[in-house]
Amino acid sequence: MKKASALSAKDQVQGEDTKYFPQRIEQKWQEIWLKEKIYQPDLHSAKRPYYNLHMFPYPSAEGLHVGNVYAFTGADIHGRFKRMQGFDVFQPFGLDGFGIHSENYALKIGSHPMEQAKKSEKRFYDQVKSLGSGYDWSHILETYDTDYYRWTQWIFIELFKSGLAYRESVGVNFCPSCMTVLADEQVIDGQCERCGAEVEKKELKQWMFRITEYAEQLLEGLDKIDWTEKVKTAQRNWIGKSQGAKITFRVADTDNDLSVFTTRPDTLFGATFMVVSPEHPLVKEWMSNPGVSDYVAKAKIRALEKDLSDREKSGVFSGAYVINPINNQQMPVWIADYVLMSYGTGAIMAVPGHDQRDYEFARKYELPIIQVIQHESANITKEAYTGEGKLINSGEWNGLLAPKDKDKIIAYLQERGLATESTNYHLRDWLISRQRYWGPPIPMIYCEHCAKEGRSWFTSKEGVSSKYLVNRESLQAVQHQTLSTQMPGWYPDENLPIELPYIEDYKPIGASSENSEATSPLGRHPEFYTVNCPSCGKEAKRETDVSDTFLDSAWYFYRYTSTSDNDHAWDEGVGKLWLPPTIYTGGAEHSVLHLLYARFLTKVSHDLGLVDFDEPFPRFFAHGLIIKDGAKMSKSKGNVVVPDEYIKKFGADTLRTYLMFLGPFNMGGDFRDSGIEGMFRFMKRIWVLLSSQTIISKEVDSSAKSEMHKAIKGVTEDIEGFHYNTAIAKIMTYYNFLSEQKEISLTEAKVLLQLLAPFAPHITEELWHRLGEQGSIHTSVWPAFDQKFIESGDTVIAVQINGKLRGTFVLNDPQASQEEVERIAHEDFSVQKHLEGKTIKKAIYVPGKILNFVVAV
Repeated sequence: MKKASALSAKDQVQGEDTKYFPQRIEQKWQEIWLKEKIYQPDLHSAKRPYYNLHMFPYPSAEGLHVGNVYAFTGADIHGRFKRMQGFDVFQPFGLDGFGIHSENYALKIGSHPMEQAKKSEKRFYDQVKSLGSGYDWSHILETYDTDYYRWTQWIFIELFKSGLAYRESVGVNFCPSCMTVLADEQVIDGQCERCGAEVEKKELKQWMFRITEYAEQLLEGLDKIDWTEKVKTAQRNWIGKSQGAKITFRVADTDNDLSVFTTRPDTLFGATFMVVSPEHPLVKEWMSNPGVSDYVAKAKIRALEKDLSDREKSGVFSGAYVINPINNQQMPVWIADYVLMSYGTGAIMAVPGHDQRDYEFARKYELPIIQVIQHESANITKEAYTGEGKLINSGEWNGLLAPKDKDKIIAYLQERGLATESTNYHLRDWLISRQRYWGPPIPMIYCEHCAKEGRSWFTSKEGVSSKYLVNRESLQAVQHQTLSTQMPGWYPDENLPIELPYIEDYKPIGASSENSEATSPLGRHPEFYTVNCPSCGKEAKRETDVSDTFLDSAWYFYRYTSTSDNDHAWDEGVGKLWLPPTIYTGGAEHSVLHLLYARFLTKVSHDLGLVDFDEPFPRFFAHGLIIKDGAKMSKSKGNVVVPDEYIKKFGADTLRTYLMFLGPFNMGGDFRDSGIEGMFRFMKRIWVLLSSQTIISKEVDSSAKSEMHKAIKGVTEDIEGFHYNTAIAKIMTYYNFLSEQKEISLTEAKVLLQLLAPFAPHITEELWHRLGEQGSIHTSVWPAFDQKFIESGDTVIAVQINGKLRGTFVLNDPQASQEEVERIAHEDFSVQKHLEGKTIKKAIYVPGKILNFVVAV
């Protein structure tokens, strides 16, 4: 290699070896890595297994976008780092390709989902491979592959046999134009997002999973896992545990009761009216009373609105009264949509003196307001008082503290048979069925003949002797007879896989206004649904709904370990070695759907003896999001960044490293074209330095040794903590130091490449071999630092721009002039990107401490 000054030759050294052409080296090394199986650990005999998993993506037909690249790269860096630390890293890849997004795109362009899936798959995989990530391409999966979804169907059957899958009528969003059920996210201001039609509320029979049976376990488990705190908080809030009392009110002049769940039984004397949800079962008995039917109809429309918190309270008097059990006072029953059927019992005791929603409602409809909590700040003539205090106007409870003495009051009510202690959860059972085409057919058969005779799988010999119902204490009380009564005529279809047939008419149908049975596209095909009953042998009907795509993604990490196993969902021996994943990375936006469902399914699997752990992801790290030029990326804004053009122009290494330099990995960053150009210049400088500088086999001298060990320590600690941006900054600082030397040692060159390798795998591999090294840099041993070589008295200069810290560097000569300090600062990439395009008005230097550039705003 030539001897040259790196600073004077950065981009101008002539000759093929000193010009950086990423296009010439990146594909070459990707092919070599694949051929030599660099990233394929032996799953049967690994000594230090490390399962590095990131959320697998939905394969958008438009292909990979820069947000995907950001997520994949951040996880890949961690995996590469751990591999160099001596771990057997398993990093598989796959596609979450079933579901409504893929189907809607196929509908939009007039393609068939099956055909479109293969096109999207090829494009997506080609793009992912161009990033150079360290995936084990011998272990890939697609959720729409029959070899995968046969096991999704098997899981459904396991839950059914466990009493955890059932079918009943539930309220859903229905678009009369598209003739399909819509998820809440697909309803915008009461209208269908696809066609703009007014969405209706319907009662349709749907398959459900009893996730509520696991509410407490899901809550308690959060204290045992190492997850990003905001995700754990989101799950706690979604599960929504509330402790209080269930109080029963007799409906006056009837034999009916109305039960309410309340967290504040201490305010029972302050209850002056009752409010029930428009969906409450008793409302049907009051529909003939004045105004009730009109209000209920309007409430169904209002229920589709997204934000319910700020809208004006509305309601209608039902015409009925209940008796307050504590004082025998009659209370009017109102119907109002600020009470949700999905929470508690769908009814509340309204205490307007101490609940602001009740207060506003009472003021509007001139209902009584009674103060029962005394406090010097309470003034119920203006607003409800929701704080603590002493009970007043409460009979024997006067003088007790609210809410401190709530338990005493619950005990008082229980002794008199007026209430029971109760725990309520916001969590609702998981609606699993979809009246669409593109998904795994639900593996169930309904036999009308068996239903008439009260037979089902639960009354069969296998069902009666089943082990399933005794594995969970909370389900031991669920008797076979109870389940057979609820599910007469239903049997699992165990001839798996139940293949999704290719049909031309896959457009969703939905349900007619007269029929509560939603019709799926498969419902038009008797050749699919006409089968023989597995019990009596008579003609029966196969379920025509497909399952929710979140079921596909709730277990995929198991299958990665055994993608070629045709006899099991996952190999037990391999699973014991590799499961659960060591670390999981992904977006926090999946906090209460995918992550919660995966936890539920793993807990069920544990209870069924399928795995010996009950949490799917002991460690989860939530990454941030990428924006473009200060704005969120979207198709309508035309600012979605597709990586292809940047990889073609700058190379994958530049794109990867630039994305990680934008900001902390847990926060994301702002993608700007000017920034990636700066990173490309840095890659060229690395190339030129190690192509043109003299590399000699000498010992590292003492001053250089200090810089090297500081760099190793800093980068190691930063990568461990996912502080990728500061790790890169430290690599740049070390590069700056080496570029100022007349000659550098082979050890220093190797360390620089090894520190950069997780971020820029191709350029470092190429230069590693040009140094004469054997084997891949990515399986070399990560350099170790020695604290004794790290000096504590270094002069570190903090570089500020308008008073904000933008970078630091080590000043080798504490006596350097301000001009020299400014020159060094200008060469720091962190500083460069913040000064680019700006006019420096002056520079203020505090010797040995701070350099502050004042720029025009």
